[in-house]
Order: sequence, then structure tokens, then C-alpha cells
Amino acid sequence: MIAALYNYRRLDSTLRLMALFCLLSVIPDLVGLVISYLNLRYYNNLVLFHFFDMMAAVFFTLIYRRAFYKELFKKITFILGGASLLIMIFNAIFIEGLWKYPSVSNTVLCVLLIIFSLIYFYELLSRQEFTYIEKQGMFWINSGVLFYFSINIFLFMLYNKISDADKPNYYMMQSVTNIIANLLYSVGLLCKPQNKKTH
Repeated sequence: MIAALYNYRRLDSTLRLMALFCLLSVIPDLVGLVISYLNLRYYNNLVLFHFFDMMAAVFFTLIYRRAFYKELFKKITFILGGASLLIMIFNAIFIEGLWKYPSVSNTVLCVLLIIFSLIYFYELLSRQEFTYIEKQGMFWINSGVLFYFSINIFLFMLYNKISDADKPNYYMMQSVTNIIANLLYSVGLLCKPQNKKTH
């Protein structure tokens, strides 16, 4: 969030969307802290997890749609993003419900973003242009996306089947990968726009 605010004026439209997503993603964390502080034992905040997944699906669909160069990939992004959002809404209403951990929605989000990130790397590495990819903000953000969601997909998939006693131990992996992914996002948001030279 600090990196996004610090470098906001120099960000292109794609990275500004990522910056806005980072700012909005703080809301569920703040609500969780308030609930913990007020010690509301019977308050269920899992509904926020469902809405966060939906928000992430919308934002990353828009981010990758802007990041891709080929029209085919843009169309695939729109179709997959829309289908994923519909599955998440269906899951929240009819399958797991709003008051249960969104294992299905998290898994769908992981699959969606792994596909997007692999397509982005394919497109980045197959372009006929000379670029310093390590200086491209989207390269670092995409790396964070692939790292976080490919590691946590099985945790999210099996979360509701893990015993309550074991959940904190498993979720520690999510916390560690989340910190690393956020560092990668920060590097991406601090990158200066680079001029590209055709080979």
C-alpha cells in the first residue's frame, strides 16, 4: 500500500489498477483487526472472504486484460474472469454459503490467476522486443501472483477438510507466502516505466 501511494503518479493504467486493488484489499484485514480487538466471539466475518475473492477476480481480470498484448488473450481473460466470478457467486449462494470459508471460490481464484500468470510469462518471453523484464513492474506483480496462488492452491482446496486444531499450522504457510508476494507486488509498484526497444 505504501509503495502504491509513493509511486502512484508514475504508474501506468495497469499498475494503477493493481495499486487500487492493494488499497481495497486492506479493508478485510482492518475489519478482522477490529473484530479481534472488540472480542466479538460469535461474529462471522467469512462473508468478507467471499467478497474479497470476487473483488480479486474482477481486478485481476481487468489488470491482465490490460497487460496482455494479443487480442486472443484479452478475450480469453474476459471469458475466464467472467466464468470464475459466476462460479464464486453461485458458490456463495448455493454451495458453501456466505458464512462458511470459501474453499471453492479460493480454489477457482487460484486456477484463474495461475492461468493468467502463465499466459503473461509466455507472452512476455515470446515478444519480439528487447526489454529488461526485471525493470517491468508487471513482471514482479505477475511473479508474486504465480508464487502465491500456485503454492496455496492445495491449502485452499482442502481447507474445510483440515481439522480445526491443524488449521493454524497449515495457514502459517499462507501467511509466509502472502508476505513474500506482497514484497514482490511492492517491487513492481516501485518500478519506473521503461522504454522498450524493438530488436
